[in-house]
Amino acid sequence: MIKKFIRKILGVKDQRDATEPTILGPEEHGIDPKNVSSNAIRVTQTLQEAGFKAFVVGGAVRDLLLGVKPKDFDIATDATPEQVKKLFRRAFIIGRRFQIVHVMFGQDLLEVTTFRGNGSDNAPKDEHGRVLRDNSFGPQHEDAARRDFTINAMYYDPASQSVLDYHGGMEDIRAKLLRIIGMPEARYREDPVRMLRVVRFAAKLGFTIEPTTRAPIPVMAPLIDNVPAARVFDEMLKLLLSGHALACLKELRSAGLHHGLLPLLDVVLEQPIGMKFVTLALDSTDARVKAGKGVSPGFLFASLLWHQVLEKWTAYRAAGEAPIPALHLAADAVLETQTENLALQRRIATDMRDIWAMQPRFERRAGRAPYKLLEHPRFRAGYDFLLLRCASGELPAEVGEWWTEFYAAEGGDRERLVVEASTREREGGANGAPKKRRPRRGPRKSGGEGSPAPAAGGGEE
Repeated sequence: MIKKFIRKILGVKDQRDATEPTILGPEEHGIDPKNVSSNAIRVTQTLQEAGFKAFVVGGAVRDLLLGVKPKDFDIATDATPEQVKKLFRRAFIIGRRFQIVHVMFGQDLLEVTTFRGNGSDNAPKDEHGRVLRDNSFGPQHEDAARRDFTINAMYYDPASQSVLDYHGGMEDIRAKLLRIIGMPEARYREDPVRMLRVVRFAAKLGFTIEPTTRAPIPVMAPLIDNVPAARVFDEMLKLLLSGHALACLKELRSAGLHHGLLPLLDVVLEQPIGMKFVTLALDSTDARVKAGKGVSPGFLFASLLWHQVLEKWTAYRAAGEAPIPALHLAADAVLETQTENLALQRRIATDMRDIWAMQPRFERRAGRAPYKLLEHPRFRAGYDFLLLRCASGELPAEVGEWWTEFYAAEGGDRERLVVEASTREREGGANGAPKKRRPRRGPRKSGGEGSPAPAAGGGEE
């Protein structure tokens, strides 16, 4: 006690024995057992009855300590993957880099991992020090040391309702501090994705990144280029679908990690219209995530990259390309750049193209054009995207209001709206701007004045 007090006065961090955990009882940690998944309890109980250790671990424990009901539950045990598989009817060993067991209960999936040992020194690595494959097992305290951050290195036993804390994670949770376990440079070199994870956790939880943990990130950020694009994309999706997407992107920029992930993001966020558009898109995404609604990755990335497409689209048109081919060229250029950095699945890229390609068509509200667009299988996504453009000031609000009314209307009301839009286009152009008259080439032939031809609806084709 006296030594601890002296260390505190001198500013020396208390040196704990990392092989012996601090054991916290229910009155100390405050976890509500009702927030623990019944299937997670079932898995730990089955393993314990078979003579193995078994705990809820990782983010689930962190969320339980914060009073949040976890979405996913991971289990850690001293049983090998083969031993785990034998105990459950629907269990599957997966993974090559790290072997884990997926245990299924209906649609509920739980990940069960065997305690990892300190075998990473001998594990295969690439030339930059990233661990390529490591399935060495070991005791629980070594497993705790292998985890990334102190707040993710605690173990909860539903049977005894106790928490095992090896690295002061509980203290860091109370202090709202994100601290990496071990030497930051070495841990980031082992797995550069940890730099993205610390940013995501900081933004999602509202925690501060401990200075020693944060310091190497700007210098070591280029190591992310050596990570398979699919892993980076998965981490970016988690970041953007965290319910705190805008905070994550700002933290990403602050930490110096955005370069190479979403190129030109700084330029987009520094433009008044671009900043408003991205903010509205991410706020909408966060609201849907928090409400438990689904979010389309295609829509999300189409929103983030739209102003890059818009810039190139304008440039191609200025160079003499027709509007629609110019838009397709702009989309191709942006997607080609992003594919080099993010493993955009073909389905997602197709959704993005569809959303972008629909935008000029929304400015055509005469004749059969609105009815045809309404039949597009991705109409709703394109319509929501249009509303973002109107809300950000990129397009007149009247365009979005008209489509909202047209979308909700039926039969005769839709016909009335189209007639009114056609009349406005003939009188003042698609967006109400005075319509330029074509210069007369010579005296008209007999046959009267005639009627002006209907406008193309926004001049985009």
